[in-house]
Amino acid sequence: MHDTPDIADRRDAVCVIGAGASGLAAVKNLREHGFAVDCYERETSVGGAWNWRHDRSPVYASTHLISSRPLTEFPDFPMPDSWPDYPHHSQVLSYLERYAKHFGLGEHIWFGTEVVSAAPAGDGRWDVTTRSTGGGSSRVQRYAAVVVANGHNWSPARPEIPGEFRGQVIHSAQYKDPAQLRGRKVLVIGGGNTGCDIAVEAAQQAGTVWHSTRRGYWYAPKYVVGRPADQINDRLLRFRTPLRLRQWLYRRTLALTTGDLTRFGLPAPDHRPYESHPVVNSQLPYFLGHGRIKPVPDVARFADGKVELADGRRIDPELVIMATGYVPRFEFLAPELLDSGPDGRPDLHLHAFARKHPTLAVVGLLQPDAGLLPLAHWQSVAVARWLRLRHDDPVRAAAVQQKESARPIRSWSKRQVVPSRRHWFEVDHLDYLKAVGGLLREMEPAK
Repeated sequence: MHDTPDIADRRDAVCVIGAGASGLAAVKNLREHGFAVDCYERETSVGGAWNWRHDRSPVYASTHLISSRPLTEFPDFPMPDSWPDYPHHSQVLSYLERYAKHFGLGEHIWFGTEVVSAAPAGDGRWDVTTRSTGGGSSRVQRYAAVVVANGHNWSPARPEIPGEFRGQVIHSAQYKDPAQLRGRKVLVIGGGNTGCDIAVEAAQQAGTVWHSTRRGYWYAPKYVVGRPADQINDRLLRFRTPLRLRQWLYRRTLALTTGDLTRFGLPAPDHRPYESHPVVNSQLPYFLGHGRIKPVPDVARFADGKVELADGRRIDPELVIMATGYVPRFEFLAPELLDSGPDGRPDLHLHAFARKHPTLAVVGLLQPDAGLLPLAHWQSVAVARWLRLRHDDPVRAAAVQQKESARPIRSWSKRQVVPSRRHWFEVDHLDYLKAVGGLLREMEPAK
């Protein structure tokens, strides 16, 4: 593609899309590797999903972390020791704001600006079209690379339920405040962390609560032997405890804490522990045991204004909340750039590097068994180091790329998981960090 007068060439600068946690980490680490950076954020402030004022944020009033503080913080910017084990979403936002201020990231971010498209311009460069979210004309700028950090928990996945319902149906993305539940008959659909959290909140606010799940899950308490559960799991992983032994310990822990939840009507899990994303909720067994949450099977259809369940029963809620997750969306990229299949699943090396476009990367597209921020940090370091190596030593970069392209997916995503969209990007955090560490060592400056 030839240069045209209306394309501003930013030469060696890198475009980062999104100023949430992953985007901020990308900006910081690219700057530390010597790159000029333009970060585009469609909202007017940082925080991404953790800024509940943003219209795409999935956060609601009572949201807390489900991963504990030490396993969630950036490795080079710790959260205050005085904070609780599981900080509130407002604390996480303030943490990200302080991170951006501490590292001087604000001057590199264009707020109120969305990326309309990012297209290859030849020689690994990209033409990025942006426009103000308030309207107005668009502009095109050419960059040496593009790093995508637009998040994957903002585009709701809504199952198609046939029939008509006379009540209100919303996705959990539209749930913001317990006042929406107060005194009402509520059906929550979805057995993940969000579905369980909203069911527990409804048990304290609503008149009647049904909780619909398609399959059984392993519900872990937030604390085990007085410590956050993810810290116990992290310690077992660091001791290289075999998976089968960890699964046995998991079952024994649940037997001694939550017990057998099938006696309350929940379906039995059809998979072993650690084969699905961990559901961490200490209060669900409490409200099941008090009869405040009524487990029901999957929803078959709406019939006569009511909800018909898979077992033929009908219930009559006023409000249905679909806690059915999100789908990754990259509206500004052609699907083939990320090797996305018909189902929309991107095929990325380490869930980060586009296989056919070495100057295109995604940061934060992970579903770990601990906090995301440390992984996003090291992803960003790897992306920045890769782009620096490509710039400084193209021959060595080509050798690294050839070696990495032969690495099997099992080397960084070892655990067998339930085959569902929810587990597309599932990783064990230590296995993943080990794989990224291997890539970083490959790219270390030659001595």
